[in-house]
This record gives sequence, structure tokens and C-alpha cells, in this order.
Amino acid sequence: MIGLTIILGMVGGPQVLVILAVAILFFGGKKIPELMKGLGQGIKEFKNATKDTETPPNKLLK
Repeated sequence: MIGLTIILGMVGGPQVLVILAVAILFFGGKKIPELMKGLGQGIKEFKNATKDTETPPNKLLK
């Protein structure tokens, strides 16, 4: 557990840029927007699903 905290604590701006560069090399420039679009749609669907479960109890009784 402590080792994971140390590793995650060392991630900064330059490390994120290196990770992005590797992702572009691995997936290619044209595939990244498609992946991000899919990720955005997944997050949107998740938010919509959580909104549906947050219906106030008094609206359910009517």
C-alpha cells in the first residue's frame, strides 16, 4: 500500500506528457479522438444513470 502511494505521488506534469506521447505512438494520432469520444460517451451514460437513481422519494409516491 505504501509503495503504491509513493508511485502515484511521483506522477507529475512531465510524466503525464510522456504517457500521452507513448499513447499517441501506440494508438496513432487518428485513433486517440475515437477513444476519447468513447470515454466521454461512457461518462455521460454513467452520469445519466446516476441521475435516474437520485429521484426524490416524494416524487415516487405521487
